[in-house]
Amino acid sequence: MRFGVTGHRILPPRVVDCAVRHWSRVLPDGSHPHGVSNLADGADQLFAAHVLAAGGTLEVVLPCEGYAGSLIADDSRSRFEDLRRAAATVTTMPYPEPSDQAFLAAGQALVDRCDHLFAVWDGHPSRGLGGTADVVTYARDRGLPVTVLWVAGVVRV
Repeated sequence: MRFGVTGHRILPPRVVDCAVRHWSRVLPDGSHPHGVSNLADGADQLFAAHVLAAGGTLEVVLPCEGYAGSLIADDSRSRFEDLRRAAATVTTMPYPEPSDQAFLAAGQALVDRCDHLFAVWDGHPSRGLGGTADVVTYARDRGLPVTVLWVAGVVRV
């Protein structure tokens, strides 16, 4: 079973706790899961780190060349590099720089590579093409099971 992730880049602490608790139950240490991630800040990196900590295999789909430069914080770029190096495979979409189209293509490619999608998502529309809602819609249109991980009443920044 290959698990993918999509989610917001900035996560409230209660949502982080919710996602980690869920993944710890369904992908416990030693379960050797196969995870697929775009390695964006927030949910993507959190999930990728969990997969590796559980002894799993990480597959990465990057939206474009130079993607690390689009990450929000220095620590996110550092985590990105560590996770990318730890990945079993890294695929880069054919876009020269970050764009909404590149993000959408990478999200769709991620969905095409997994059997179940975790969405760390507040349920609201995407703030730009290729956002979490677009990836969830694509997955559901393809009949892929989607588990939404969010805490009721928590508002995204």
